[in-house]
Amino acid sequence: MFFDIALLAYLIDKYFGEFPIKHPVVWMGEFIQAFEARFYQDAILPGGLLVIGLLSVIFLLTSGFVYLTGFLPAFLELFILSVIASTGIAMQMLHDSVKQVLTANEPREALSMLVSRDTQQMSDTEIYKTCVETWAENLSDGVVAPLFYLMLFGLEGLFLYKAINTLDSMVGYKTPRYYRFGRVAARLDDLANYVPARLTALLIVLFSWQQANNPKSKKVAWKILWRDGHKLESPNAGLPISAMASAVGVKLGGDAVYHGKLKHKPLLGDGKNLVTADDVRQALKMRIKFDGFFILSLMIAWILN
Repeated sequence: MFFDIALLAYLIDKYFGEFPIKHPVVWMGEFIQAFEARFYQDAILPGGLLVIGLLSVIFLLTSGFVYLTGFLPAFLELFILSVIASTGIAMQMLHDSVKQVLTANEPREALSMLVSRDTQQMSDTEIYKTCVETWAENLSDGVVAPLFYLMLFGLEGLFLYKAINTLDSMVGYKTPRYYRFGRVAARLDDLANYVPARLTALLIVLFSWQQANNPKSKKVAWKILWRDGHKLESPNAGLPISAMASAVGVKLGGDAVYHGKLKHKPLLGDGKNLVTADDVRQALKMRIKFDGFFILSLMIAWILN
């Protein structure tokens, strides 16, 4: 188990955020674009080869890097691996990016940098609803899942997950171009996020009980998660989103426009229909509980390990 690296990486992300360097995910994205430009076909096989190719490169690079740092003094090895690992954890960036939508001069443009759906025709309540959904879903993809794979498999596990997630975000769409080419990437992402999405939803429900100070909220949160968590097309995304809907007391989901086409999606939650900026702020406050939980848990695990 790599509790020491996970703890230090989380603290580095919390207090320093993103470093002014080219992010590893950007390198992954450039690899994907270059492969697609040269080898794209409307078929499953070339998309599968893209997945194998990127994951192989990432594994070789991270394994080689970990091997070389093994020749350094232990404290320096731990520090370097933790700094590199922090680039794969996105709590600070996610929190700040969602928060900035609330104060941006052009909130629709700011939101378009975070989501794949079309934002230009969104109403204010649709903007705020999307902020809460993005915050909930990416708590799983950008925080819980990277930590999960970092703790279990070290730097290699973390960046293999980031590669899978990047592949899905770039080619894992059910559009005419990517329906076949991105199928392997999409299915692998579903598998990789199966456990983290459920852990995230459980944590949101747990923290929502503390946030609500309402004995009935415990029953309601479980009810909504159990009833609505599997309503979305994705086998994972609906779980943290429905849990967050319960935590904030709003309805999330519903129709949205992707790539110029209206997509009908079910509503999640039993709360109010109109989502406000205050609801987004309430959701973002949950970051304090996530920070406390991860830091304390990783610290105890490191001591006991």
